[in-house]
Amino acid sequence: MQIPAERLHQITNRFAELEARMASGQLEGEEFVKASRDYAELEPVAKAAAEVSAMRSEVEGLTELLSDPEMKAMAEEELASLKKALPEAERALAIAMLPKDEADQRPAMLEIRAGTGGDEAALFAGDLYRMYERFAAENGWRVEPVSMNASDAGGFKEIVANITGQGVFAKLKWESGVHRVQRVPVTESGGRIHTSAATVAVLPEPTEVDVQINDNDLKIDIYRASGAGGQHVNTTDSAVRITHLPTGLVVIQQDERSQHKNRAKAMQVLRARLYEKMREEAQGEEAAARKAMVGSGDRSERIRTYNFPQGRVTDHRIGLTLHKLDEVLAGTALGEIVDALTAEDEAKRLAAMEG
Repeated sequence: MQIPAERLHQITNRFAELEARMASGQLEGEEFVKASRDYAELEPVAKAAAEVSAMRSEVEGLTELLSDPEMKAMAEEELASLKKALPEAERALAIAMLPKDEADQRPAMLEIRAGTGGDEAALFAGDLYRMYERFAAENGWRVEPVSMNASDAGGFKEIVANITGQGVFAKLKWESGVHRVQRVPVTESGGRIHTSAATVAVLPEPTEVDVQINDNDLKIDIYRASGAGGQHVNTTDSAVRITHLPTGLVVIQQDERSQHKNRAKAMQVLRARLYEKMREEAQGEEAAARKAMVGSGDRSERIRTYNFPQGRVTDHRIGLTLHKLDEVLAGTALGEIVDALTAEDEAKRLAAMEG
């Protein structure tokens, strides 16, 4: 994909203007924050554009040298090398110019729910949660559980966690969907392979500015917590159920002893779900196009299978199979799948632009 020279000049000039504004010392407050954000977003594009411009100029210069008998051999050799490298630089620039999802740099709310398969599904949900914990550690992110509903046999019927760090949503957004496991359960004496599933949802974490919630739109019920949880359970009215009346969204939180803490965590989850709903509605007109892309975010879509007998993991969206089950679950090889999904998404979006 060849970017017109005029577009390269526009990028270079815009970046130079931003640099000058940042260096002027005249920006303050919100103006400075916005300029800093624009600068950070444009910098990789400007660098890629500068590299393409320099390579194109060099091609022109070497082409002129072809008419010089003494320089011709050297010019031909360098020209061949440049003409091989230029398309890759052009592609890197085109990828840098692709529209960014403004949520990519946000923290994320991770929700994992055991699906079909009973205790085995809950154990698998626990495996997935530990995989994301380890992947987060690999990336220098912080994981903080928000709520959990443990299964008697181990694992989780449901777990929600907040993950903070650099570019969390950009990498984890590919994980939304149905994850399927095929293995012989520990409890199965006959050694038959069972198939069970867990659903993963990854929501970008909004700020209070993104989602403003009117107190009049909330119905808040306080009641006694039930289930496992220690001495305080059933002795204090600390569990909180918040219903957002306009949308019908319901969030229940009962992990903490404090009603105040449960309410704060429930509001955090509600805000993330409302933000995702707003994003889906805003992208409504693009829904058909997004479906064709990798990772449409459809939570009912079966996206990946973890096959223990064969030690393999298959991502069905891109037909990628890795015989590295242990490494994927340890978080060390999950990045390979994430990178492949990112590359496929970029390729499809580039093709859509060219088309």
